[in-house]
Amino acid sequence: MDKYSLGFRVRDYECDLQGIVNNANYQHFLEHARHEYIKTLGITFSELHDLGVDFVVARIEMAFKTPLKSGDDFIVTVSVKKEGIRWVFQEDILRLPDHKIVVRAKVDAVSVVNGKLTDYKPLDEIFNKHLS
Repeated sequence: MDKYSLGFRVRDYECDLQGIVNNANYQHFLEHARHEYIKTLGITFSELHDLGVDFVVARIEMAFKTPLKSGDDFIVTVSVKKEGIRWVFQEDILRLPDHKIVVRAKVDAVSVVNGKLTDYKPLDEIFNKHLS
């Protein structure tokens, strides 16, 4: 599957006193893009939860390259691969229109079924259909 991408615009309240996006808000952008990507696979996190399956973030690595400012347009790209029991999401935030890299992130997610860390195979099947 090609990279999924989702567009955004920076809102004033997402900026700090320096006039740039507060670092914590980048995680919100990344998470929203992952959730929207998952929806394109035909599932939602709430549906998984109702089945006793929670797909949770285990680790996040973020490298900040260029700040965003109020009114900036940007996209978040998402790609995913499987490594052991982890699903590794590579996400980039790119400023528009120049596509300058703002943030590079690696997000490791795992599945917890009924409170127990496990390699939930039906999730593999859903992702693999779209990765081929």
